[in-house]
Amino acid sequence: MPNLLETVEHDIVTAIESDKLVLPTLPEVALRIREVAQDQNSCVTDLADIISSDTAITARVIKICNSPLLRASQPVDSLKMAINRLGMSYSADLATGLAMKQMFQATSDIIDSRMRDLWSRNTEVAGISHVLAQNYTRLSPGQATLAGLTHKIGVLPILKFAEDNDHLLCDGFTLDEIIEKLHPKLGEMILKAWDFNEELSRVPAEYLNFERDSEQVDYVDVVTVANLQSYQGTNHPCTQLNWENIPAFSKLGLDPSQEEEEEDLSENMQAALSMLS
Repeated sequence: MPNLLETVEHDIVTAIESDKLVLPTLPEVALRIREVAQDQNSCVTDLADIISSDTAITARVIKICNSPLLRASQPVDSLKMAINRLGMSYSADLATGLAMKQMFQATSDIIDSRMRDLWSRNTEVAGISHVLAQNYTRLSPGQATLAGLTHKIGVLPILKFAEDNDHLLCDGFTLDEIIEKLHPKLGEMILKAWDFNEELSRVPAEYLNFERDSEQVDYVDVVTVANLQSYQGTNHPCTQLNWENIPAFSKLGLDPSQEEEEEDLSENMQAALSMLS
């Protein structure tokens, strides 16, 4: 007979396939932001008009533009100025990611707490991803941030399923096992459904493959390293791995054994975490 883990896994997959458990959809403002960003005829004013419909996102984009991480020579006090300084693509990626915060809420106190912890976790990895992309690659820091914010997006439908199934609310151990096993596959499904590009869509499915060694550094490598670095100073099992054997570090030109390198980045890491939290 199948155990509880196998049964719940089957139930979740079946519920998704039969549309009884709907995969999360991007908030309306995020959909409009991405539509404008992908339109070659759009301009800064078009993007600003959409972002400005959400005052919280508007304030956060301006704050990010003025953050120590971006080292602006003069303070920015308007959304248009911020978009001009950050660029259309970067601004759209940041705004899309920030719009997702509203998805991480639930009616059950237990699941709502998990949702908030998940968002906090995603923002931490996103901040580190931003710094890594900016300092060690030619990849877009905005895309790296978005990759970090969505690397565990596959957890959302699992938590939604748990919210509707009381036995899982009382069995945190089984729920954690289900999340660990299913979230990578579900995350890839969600990002593909959102029409994210292939580079970002593969991140949830592959960032935990510590033996992965692609030809060129990509967003999977960035999130893999960011995820591991986020556990430094904790007792998480990932800290027991030999990071020197993980190809993602060498592809970024990082030596995990060099603490001085990490200290040099600490200020930027804190600035990145501050701008997203």
